[in-house]
Amino acid sequence: MPGKLQMRQLSQSLSVCLSLCFCRSICLSACLSECVLSGLLSADGKKILHIDRNAYYGGECASISPLEEVYKKFQVSGPPKSMGRGKDWNVDLIPKFVLANGLLVKMLLYTEVTRYLDFKVVEGSYVFRGGKVHKVPSSETEATNSDLMGMFDKRRFRKFLQFIQNFEDGDPRTYHEMDPKRTSMQDVFRHFDLGPDVIEFMGHAMALHQTESYLDQPCINTIQRIKLYMESLTRCSHSPYLYPVYGLGELPQGFARLSPGRGGAFMLNRPVDDILMDKGQVVGIKSGKDMFRCKQLICDPSYVPSRVKKLGRVIRIICLLNHPIKNTHDANSCHIVIPQAQVHRKSDIYICMVSYTHNVASEGKYIAVVSATVETSDPEKEVQPALSLLEPIQQKFVSISNVMAPTDDGRRSQIFVSRSYDATAHFETECDDIRDMYYRMTGTEFTTGDIQRDQSDDEDNN
Repeated sequence: MPGKLQMRQLSQSLSVCLSLCFCRSICLSACLSECVLSGLLSADGKKILHIDRNAYYGGECASISPLEEVYKKFQVSGPPKSMGRGKDWNVDLIPKFVLANGLLVKMLLYTEVTRYLDFKVVEGSYVFRGGKVHKVPSSETEATNSDLMGMFDKRRFRKFLQFIQNFEDGDPRTYHEMDPKRTSMQDVFRHFDLGPDVIEFMGHAMALHQTESYLDQPCINTIQRIKLYMESLTRCSHSPYLYPVYGLGELPQGFARLSPGRGGAFMLNRPVDDILMDKGQVVGIKSGKDMFRCKQLICDPSYVPSRVKKLGRVIRIICLLNHPIKNTHDANSCHIVIPQAQVHRKSDIYICMVSYTHNVASEGKYIAVVSATVETSDPEKEVQPALSLLEPIQQKFVSISNVMAPTDDGRRSQIFVSRSYDATAHFETECDDIRDMYYRMTGTEFTTGDIQRDQSDDEDNN
């Protein structure tokens, strides 16, 4: 990183550059959503200046290291010597996995930031039923041996997956005489005579819906979600998920390394004292004695509290373990969905687990994070079924945060605010938000073109 004198010189030079409108946008926050969006704009030739009040990359979705800093952040004494070396830990504050064929992968490839990243395949995808976790089938053999469904349902399940695999939007020959934009998902399941047990794990562990509302909606969205899950699974074999070595904090750091080659820069530990407006439009920001001009501003909700509204709350509990989760075949990493009906809730509970094999914990240690949308006045009690699966827990850190969303689309003010991270354990929701912001900023839809994924990236260390 540049020294203080270099940073001051860089600040002055960028201030001149911005005043001449060579840098069109300023991005406040080094959160992943803002980094990906600015990366897309940079790939299109825009010069972006990142300014973050924090002294580290990632904002609210940072990876915290060493472990002593995690204990300090949550005001817990420790850590004990049994946790190993503190510098071996990189603890995600908001854990999520990456679908191997999902939109985030396409965005990362488009920006070329993947040259700075290394991923490992998550070892398994599981669903909770009847008090324990079960493997979501990832092959025909696993489907045949699965205890998630009976013998007749297994045959119907295979036929349904064939339908999903062959489905092509725009080709009525693949519709099975059902209109995907009118037929409800409930009617599709009924068409294939699938039982409630199969419907539950497909809707929540494969289509990744948080609630049951999808059953009454047009089936096209759910079909595309299951198709994405299957395509991602084809790339990775064990599960559809990827996770970056050294934690999610590597993603914004990758964009920081990429930025200088695109004419941009990152400034950490810089206060944002004021957002400057002229006739209702943003013209720059003030940071200490410096003023940086821009035509567009990207930021997370924390920088513009008057421009966002509260949608709800999310509870996340980081749990440090010295063992893998029971009934996961001693997996070193896994994704677990607890469907809402199994625990009498309105929405699902999620568990992400990673370990020392990802260089985020000391030898023999695991990090499991429980997340859920808050539905009552006792959030920790709501996720007790998930915590019970993780026992014994060496240490846990509890956080409850608000889910915020912008009150307008930003077109008039040219201030574009991202949504807060939800409770889901994947990035597809955030990518939809990034794509929407990209469209509002540029007036064009984001497309990945003819990018081809390097298969070796998917198969690395699986």
